[in-house]
Amino acid sequence: MSMTNDARRRPQGLAAGLLACLALMAATGARADAEPAPAFKLTLGHYHYHYHYSDQGAGTDFNLRWRKGDNSLWLGHYRDPVFGGQARIGGDASLDLGGGWSLQPSLQAATGGFVGGSVNLQWGSQWFGLVGWGRTNLRPYYNLNFDPNDAITLGAGLHDEHGGLWSATWIADDRLHTGQRHLHLSGRWTVAGQRVLVDLLRKTGQGDTGPVRAWGWTLGLDGQTLFLRLARDPKQNFSGSDATRVSLGLRF
Repeated sequence: MSMTNDARRRPQGLAAGLLACLALMAATGARADAEPAPAFKLTLGHYHYHYHYSDQGAGTDFNLRWRKGDNSLWLGHYRDPVFGGQARIGGDASLDLGGGWSLQPSLQAATGGFVGGSVNLQWGSQWFGLVGWGRTNLRPYYNLNFDPNDAITLGAGLHDEHGGLWSATWIADDRLHTGQRHLHLSGRWTVAGQRVLVDLLRKTGQGDTGPVRAWGWTLGLDGQTLFLRLARDPKQNFSGSDATRVSLGLRF
């Protein structure tokens, strides 16, 4: 996919902000596995949108998540000049079924009447596979994970002996007949006490402005206390907009 010079632009001051965040993470001496993970995670996100030759402004969101064991609850709020604002709440869990099988349900709701949920069935520990299914009531919802929600999911992965995680996940619309598909190739490993995350995304399908074939990516640095994510999502939510996302988070 070719891109113009304008389409490659980033928000002014982004590089300086990222360097400041990295320096702060180093100064805290956060270590990924030094102690049990805190129960709360606060994430602040900034979304810059670009449509062809014009900038569409920016969106912001916050998300507060509480986690205990394999169960979590979260609430958040998103706003941008075009979509407006939307508050949301949700939860997810992992239920051990025995024999290496687990069931992973999730449920979320948002202002405007949106309700959605999903369920995954996973098998295995070191090597694992999963299959999932999601449904919504199709009410207006600003999708911040950018994967199709009314979809089936197939995945497989490996937890290696060094604590790394490697996986492939395929998510495909099975309701709206758009042919929208996401393929994620992901890796997570530890370097100098910090977890490094890389996710490569291939997306295809019918979008708002025609067929979409594009590559996206996410890079992350994850410490025990602070974490940082930088992502590029072309044709975000299969629209005509390209999105650059920066997220900074705190565990406490």
